[in-house]
Amino acid sequence: MKWFLNVLGLLMMLAGSVWILQGTGMAFTVGMMANDIRWAYAGAALVLVALAIIIFTNRGRKKLPPAR
Repeated sequence: MKWFLNVLGLLMMLAGSVWILQGTGMAFTVGMMANDIRWAYAGAALVLVALAIIIFTNRGRKKLPPAR
């Protein structure tokens, strides 16, 4: 499950980055998303959600001390 969430987070970050570049007109300047700032905001939100998924998936968990 951990690997799946990491891959999902990375794919979401990739998609969000493309949305940001398209929405700001920096790349892929053809299409309905080109130069539409709303897509840049949606891409930024997607990147933040992806970062949260990756961070919470990989955070260290406290281990219980061994039972006596």
